[in-house]
Amino acid sequence: MTHTTSQTSKPTLTDFLRARTAGVVNPVVAALARLGLSPDVLTVTGMLAHILFAWLIATGRLQLAGVAIAVLSPLDALDGALARKLGRQQGNFGAFLDSTLDRLAEIALFAGYILYYNQPGNSWMVATAYLALTGSLMVSYARSRAEALGIPCKVGILTRVERYVVIVLTLLLNVPAYGLAILAVFTYVTLAQRMVHVWRATRNSSQEA
Repeated sequence: MTHTTSQTSKPTLTDFLRARTAGVVNPVVAALARLGLSPDVLTVTGMLAHILFAWLIATGRLQLAGVAIAVLSPLDALDGALARKLGRQQGNFGAFLDSTLDRLAEIALFAGYILYYNQPGNSWMVATAYLALTGSLMVSYARSRAEALGIPCKVGILTRVERYVVIVLTLLLNVPAYGLAILAVFTYVTLAQRMVHVWRATRNSSQEA
């Protein structure tokens, strides 16, 4: 049995950016479709790019990492847009691959932070990076699990796009510790928001039944 919620979903930063960049993204996607490029290729390329990001962070090239993430992370938008252009349906292997590699990408990215701070006197920052990683994964898991129940769940203060904005800005400003601290706290705030959202949706559904 699936549950639905009568609450109107508020536009997310992802929705805003998708609308604002459509004029740039759509021609690129159309060209990729004409070339017969598979969205899965973009998905895998995006994940591999995160290994580069992690290496840059781990070796202390923080501002370069920020630039690289800002330039290359939009691949995540292109693969989804290309899949929609080619008429792929959600729920096929491409969607599964995209979601799975997105999680692996985040694991790789935060591994870069952990390696960067893995030295004497920085145990607190290693712990903070661990909390940022686990919080990010749990935010995504909560959405996936909620949507498996038929409940839209894009709510919360730090969705994936917002998390990457924090990462890019704090790397460019050379203050990665602040970025990790923000993520460590507010990913769990977002997780709590999603749990409350799903609880309300399931409660409303049971009352209507």
